[in-house]
Amino acid sequence: MDLGLNEPERLPSSVRRALSEAPERPRLSPVSVWEVALLVEKRRITLTPGLEAWLRDAMPSVREAPLNFEVAAASRRVRLGHQDPADRFIVATAQVFGLRLITADARLLRCPDVETMWD
Repeated sequence: MDLGLNEPERLPSSVRRALSEAPERPRLSPVSVWEVALLVEKRRITLTPGLEAWLRDAMPSVREAPLNFEVAAASRRVRLGHQDPADRFIVATAQVFGLRLITADARLLRCPDVETMWD
C-alpha cells in the first residue's frame, strides 16, 4: 500500500488539487511517520524498499511539522471521541500551525477542532 506520497493518483482529486495549489509544501507530522512505522512492523502495510527509503523519497515533496511543547500542550485540549494519543498530536499539530488536516480517518474527519479534507 502506498500512502499517497509516491502515487498521488490514488488520492481523491480534490486532495490532489489542493496539494498542487498550495503555496508551500505540505507538512508531515513525525507522529504520522511513527504510525506508518508501526503499521509496517505489524505487517498491515508494506513499503518497498522500506520505511527509510519511503521517507527519503517523500522529503522533497513535504516538510516536517515540528513536534514541540506547544503541540504537546494543545494535544490535551483536542476534542475527540477517543483517547488515541497519536490522533491528539496529529490534530494539535494542525491546530498549532494553522494547517488543514488531510486524512481518510473517519474519526479525525469528525473532529470539531480542526479543518479536515479528504474528498
